[in-house]
Amino acid sequence: DYHGSGYDRGHLAPAGSMKMNESSMSESFFMSNMSPQSASFNRGVWKRLEGKVRYWSENNDSILVVSGPILDNPISTIGKNKVFVPRAFYKVLVSYKEGKAMGIAFLIPHEKSDKSLYSFATSIDSIETLTGIDFYCKLDESTQSIAESNTSVKKFIFKD
Repeated sequence: DYHGSGYDRGHLAPAGSMKMNESSMSESFFMSNMSPQSASFNRGVWKRLEGKVRYWSENNDSILVVSGPILDNPISTIGKNKVFVPRAFYKVLVSYKEGKAMGIAFLIPHEKSDKSLYSFATSIDSIETLTGIDFYCKLDESTQSIAESNTSVKKFIFKD
């Protein structure tokens, strides 16, 4: 489906974050972890966000990350299987440090962008509304309420 389409096989969970063992790295190349992405998006703003998430993971006790495409109203389809080319992608994150949890989400249009990553920050709640997915339903209600409503990158980083 991707051959000759003009789209990269864009990772949802980046290979660069799967270096803990050979199996994880290999499995990051499964097609279930891919979505059509233009080269300027995949190698640009999406790559910058992946790097920022890796940086944040080094500065927290743990971080939970979910990435995916927004499949409503696709740009087009590719291949004989008509794989959707999404109009946007999201990452939702909950990080923990010293017993404090905080969340943030990013919603990025599927286009080249030199804008600050922080300009794409939004709440996890808004991505849940957009996708119909309850991402962190296993968290206690208090943690969910605080973490999923946050839209401030500064608050996510410093958990104040």
